[in-house]
Amino acid sequence: MLDIISKLKEKLKALNSLKLRIFIALLLFGLVPVSVYSYISSRLFLSTAISQRISELQSHATIISNLVVNSNFMNNDENELNELNTELNQVADVYKGRILIIDKKLNIVKDTYGLEDKKTIISKEIIDTLSGETSKYINKNGQYVELSVPINNNETNEIIGAIFMSFSIENIYSLYNLRLQENMTFGIVIMVLVVIGAVFLVKMLSVPLVNLTKSIKQITAGGEIDDNISYSGYKELEDIGESYNSMLEEVKKIDQARQEFVSNVSHELKTPITSMKVLAESIMGMEEVPPELYKEFMTDINSELERMNNIINDLLTVVKTEKSVSTSVVTAVNINEFIEGILKTLRPIAAERNIELVYETFRPITAEIDEVKLGMAFNNLIENAIKYNYDDGWVRVSLNADHKFFYVKVADSGVGIPEEFQNRIFERFYRVDKARSRDTGGTGLGLAITRNAVLLHRGAIKVYSKEGQGSLFTVRIPLNFQA
Repeated sequence: MLDIISKLKEKLKALNSLKLRIFIALLLFGLVPVSVYSYISSRLFLSTAISQRISELQSHATIISNLVVNSNFMNNDENELNELNTELNQVADVYKGRILIIDKKLNIVKDTYGLEDKKTIISKEIIDTLSGETSKYINKNGQYVELSVPINNNETNEIIGAIFMSFSIENIYSLYNLRLQENMTFGIVIMVLVVIGAVFLVKMLSVPLVNLTKSIKQITAGGEIDDNISYSGYKELEDIGESYNSMLEEVKKIDQARQEFVSNVSHELKTPITSMKVLAESIMGMEEVPPELYKEFMTDINSELERMNNIINDLLTVVKTEKSVSTSVVTAVNINEFIEGILKTLRPIAAERNIELVYETFRPITAEIDEVKLGMAFNNLIENAIKYNYDDGWVRVSLNADHKFFYVKVADSGVGIPEEFQNRIFERFYRVDKARSRDTGGTGLGLAITRNAVLLHRGAIKVYSKEGQGSLFTVRIPLNFQA
């Protein structure tokens, strides 16, 4: 039972194929118009042919009516009857039908078949015709038409009789059936051509999509990333190719960043581990180690452990700030007091080097933020401005807002950042001066944490700096948190 359900699901899944849908669409758009055209054109031919036949019969009926009046046929005047009989017989033969001439007393005066002469006919159509109405009847099953036309004496304006005409339209239906067969043959030829064209077009369209799918599966499976794919001929495929190539570039960057990240983590953790191993082996290789030396070695080991702990904590912080907004705890916060609280914890650090810490605020501001994550971001910016500054320097923090965003600027009189490094300072583990960073206890993750926290709030961060002339970081955060 499960196998049957599984096979059924596979078949239903196949119906979702883009190739199948394109094929069906092309088939329908090709066959439906041809079928509709064949049917409508055939029916239009039939309707036009019958209308034309009736029009011709009406013209002949008018001629016969005039001959009846002019020949005084109703009063049995034999003069000029030859012309009338000739017209009657000729029309009856040509159109393969029957003509009756009826007087106003409903007597059949003339029957081209010679079967109903001198008999009386009682018919609603004939009675209506004697009242001045022309009637016609089309029998599609029997394939014949009936036409009743009054005989009007124009001189006396009197209706003196009626002409009843019954004619076969089998030849018209024969032509209609032949036309229909020709259209069907034409439709079959078109159907074959459409099927061939649809198969060719679907195959041509699916090849690049199949190649794209294979490339994506290869990337998903962890294989090598192929070079860029180039599509030409169709704008949509070119757009897909460009989008894919853009994605591929991003994947390459991410893969490269991942490798660099693993390498940097390994390097950062390996250094303190190696130091501790050397210190431990040194102690173990000594006999009767003096307490002072033992204490010095343990202090160094503890420093390396503290450094490893800082690296791990920063890595965890990076992971937390990279999580989705669903993990954020957003509340309405007084930003003025929020920044003041961060500065309060950093003032002692600035005081140790006599660095002036100035805070400027221009208006009361309340915004929806994740206080913990954004607190780490601003703390990193201001702490870096203090760390990478000169003694007796200054750090200025300003806060302002408009109707949509609030802005925080952190400026310092510090060492600055060389221009060629400014576009990389937000990368994880990247340090402009690795030796100096290690001296100040940095792990190279602070600005990466800051950037992630800002982006989590749908904000933006920029840096302006000149080497030896200080730096300026500007942060823009929406007042309303955007999920």
